[in-house]
Amino acid sequence: MSSQEVELTSTIGGFTATGKLHTLSVWFILALRLMMGIAFFQSGFDKVLGEFGAAGYLNNAPAANGSPVAGLFEAMGSSDLFVSFVDIAVPWGEVLIGLGLIFGALTRLAAFWGAFMMLMFYLGNWDMAHGFINGDFAYMLTFLAVAAFGAGRILGLDAYIEQYDVGGQPFIEKYPWMRYILG
Repeated sequence: MSSQEVELTSTIGGFTATGKLHTLSVWFILALRLMMGIAFFQSGFDKVLGEFGAAGYLNNAPAANGSPVAGLFEAMGSSDLFVSFVDIAVPWGEVLIGLGLIFGALTRLAAFWGAFMMLMFYLGNWDMAHGFINGDFAYMLTFLAVAAFGAGRILGLDAYIEQYDVGGQPFIEKYPWMRYILG
């Protein structure tokens, strides 16, 4: 088994952060992607097969939890059209996000929507009993890490999609904006 360290450097707003990443980290990045994929697929699949309704949660849970955006959730819950959309979008969104992560396809897109859903759950399940960090917040950051690491390139379909030949050019070179969706 061969392993080494890879130097990482990133500059944002004039601040540069550097670090070393052990090459064995690739397996942990893959594990994060698969863990989140399985968790979301299972959660969505259970909702698709069972009875899922968002109205009660939207209208009651955020206010009961003391969420600072409870009014936003109540406004969403008061629109029958929006509730009908959420009743479909949450279960099927979780299934599709899960499948995207499990197969490593459209990984950054899946991770973005997973992080967005977890942000909404974080705000709706507001509970500061143990501080600002809870499971929803941790899942949101895990989704963002999966996206940042380009985890779909690790034993995932994104690695193949990016290199697919389109007119003599790799797909990702022909369509560089797809780097925000693949990876």
